[in-house]
Amino acid sequence: MSKMSTVKCSIITAVCIGLCVVLPMAFHSIPNGGTLFSPMHIPVLLCGLICGWSFGLLCGLAGPLLSSLITGMPPMAYLPSMLVELATYGLICGLMINLVRTKKLYTDLYISLVVALLAGRIVAGVARALIFAAGRYSLAAWTTSYFVMTWPGLVIQLALVPAIVAALMKAKLIPERYPAQA
Repeated sequence: MSKMSTVKCSIITAVCIGLCVVLPMAFHSIPNGGTLFSPMHIPVLLCGLICGWSFGLLCGLAGPLLSSLITGMPPMAYLPSMLVELATYGLICGLMINLVRTKKLYTDLYISLVVALLAGRIVAGVARALIFAAGRYSLAAWTTSYFVMTWPGLVIQLALVPAIVAALMKAKLIPERYPAQA
């Protein structure tokens, strides 16, 4: 992927941070919608994949923090572990997309996305177990909260995020990862 300007990455990151505030508002009208669909994760993952690790990290920190301050979602009790999880997503997506080069766009995107989704869940689970809920957090609680209750969100993320990145490339809104040789 060719390099985008810092200005373009900053604008995309600002839009993604805004989506971190707006998307959860729409999904919270559905009972348990935030937990089930994890709408805030999508813009953070997109930001990391499109703009790189530093912008993804910023989006993963600023998005949930601003959303919590503006809308009360996530609630303060969940904010610290969500900050850790989403910051890890943005960071790892950005790092992985720069490391993985299979010459196949969707393969690169899926590898980066799956590694980030696992890393974010592991890091947030460890943070909850050791810091945020020390002594009160179990492997069963982690599995339930990060996989069982959120499987619809995982499916949506795996379906939508690569398709959105590919569509943005096809529309020439972001640089193509593997431009066709002329």
